[in-house]
Amino acid sequence: MAQQNAAPNRLEGKLTLIDATAQSIGFMGPVFSMAFLVPLLVGMNASGKGAGMAAPLAVLLAAIGVLGLGWIVSEYARRIAAAGSLYDYISDGFGSRVGAAFGFLYYGGILGLGAGLLVLIGGTVHDTLDAEFGSPILSEGLWDLLLLVVVAVVLYLGVALSTRTQLVLAMVSIAVVLLFALFVIVKAGGDNDVVTAFSPSSSTTGGLNGIFFGVLYGVLLFTGFETAANLGEETAHPKRDIPRAVLISVLTIAGFYVLVTYSQMAGYGFSMDTLGENAGAPLFGLAGAESGFGSTGLRILIEIMVILDMLAVLIGVSVAATRGIFALARDRRLPHILSTVSTRSTPLNATVLVVALYAVLVLVTLFVPSFVAQETPDGPLPHYVAVFYWFSTLGSVSLATIYLVMSIGAFRGLADHPSRATVYLAATVGTLVTAAALFGAVYKVPAPMIYAAYTSLAMLIVGAILTVVFPGVEHTGDQWEPLSEADHGPQKL
Repeated sequence: MAQQNAAPNRLEGKLTLIDATAQSIGFMGPVFSMAFLVPLLVGMNASGKGAGMAAPLAVLLAAIGVLGLGWIVSEYARRIAAAGSLYDYISDGFGSRVGAAFGFLYYGGILGLGAGLLVLIGGTVHDTLDAEFGSPILSEGLWDLLLLVVVAVVLYLGVALSTRTQLVLAMVSIAVVLLFALFVIVKAGGDNDVVTAFSPSSSTTGGLNGIFFGVLYGVLLFTGFETAANLGEETAHPKRDIPRAVLISVLTIAGFYVLVTYSQMAGYGFSMDTLGENAGAPLFGLAGAESGFGSTGLRILIEIMVILDMLAVLIGVSVAATRGIFALARDRRLPHILSTVSTRSTPLNATVLVVALYAVLVLVTLFVPSFVAQETPDGPLPHYVAVFYWFSTLGSVSLATIYLVMSIGAFRGLADHPSRATVYLAATVGTLVTAAALFGAVYKVPAPMIYAAYTSLAMLIVGAILTVVFPGVEHTGDQWEPLSEADHGPQKL
């Protein structure tokens, strides 16, 4: 419940700019992203499409688009203190029914990311322990089960750790990886090639099409940048601090992403073949002794930090999914039973649904090895990596679609903004970049990756049907009194 001295259905604003910035940076999971998503950027996936050695260019273009999106989010945050986040912004531009349909897609995409990430963590922990210490301790399935239990317990008990702690942990892991990236660039010396890194001709597919596909995953790198807006109601000076937090987060992490992505290209000599030998996690390979840049101890240190960051992101994504499902059910856009709360004042049935869906994917991954299996020139990817890549594509297509619609809706939703030119610029940039990313995600993409785009479309159609089956009730945006203060929005350990 909100404190008694707070306004009805409102949270007392105490958080600062640092807290809001920590929320966005922490949720993006920048260290995890640089460890596992760079192969998708360069084109090491079933489609064979990507930015190749021009991956830094794809990240830069994605960052420009996300900056436009970030400005739109920050402006909406001045007006709407809503738990539903982006789906409320879309509702403002297109109406509540359209907003609800895209809300279903939004949280479906987040669920896909969470499910794929859980499988990835279990497999990574298993293989890392086996490689480093000669024993995985538990089977891959048992590691997945342990993660399911951890997620379920955290979701039930609630997530209320300090955002300052989030920021400290994020900054420590970012600092370690950033220093290592700078070391790699310096040691590469004359082998550095900035022209190759930022030239479209360096794309795997030989042009802009590959760059567009890389931009799709570049947008995925920034997923969660908007979550500072969820703290608008709880921030002491939201009109000043939320816009700053969103834009500071995007700018800071954009610089980190471009530099670390470039360092991986330079570390592998701008060679797709060399990088492909470590397609599962190029950052780990680069940190090892065999690369000439690291050592066994450094690799283990980075592996530990990445795994901890992965776990934190998994919990954050899962919390966001349960709160989103709760919000839709509360608004009668999903079966109302999903808005049931536990004795701990956390979403009970939404948590059960999320954990159950995760469990289904774990079982499919363990017992159906052909499910979204992916081949590379160096052989098949580990199945848990292939599953994560497919579901991360599903999530990135879904979220890029949401960002695109939000950008288009801003032309109408922010039509009364005093700076119309800025609205048009931000909305146009956001629209163009996300549209290009979606084009790259569907144009001549082979199976099984194209099925991710089809699944995203199917989720949107289901969402539209649900708006008819569940027409909803008037949404006020801040009716969260059944939940504890710590659970009013997505948090991250």
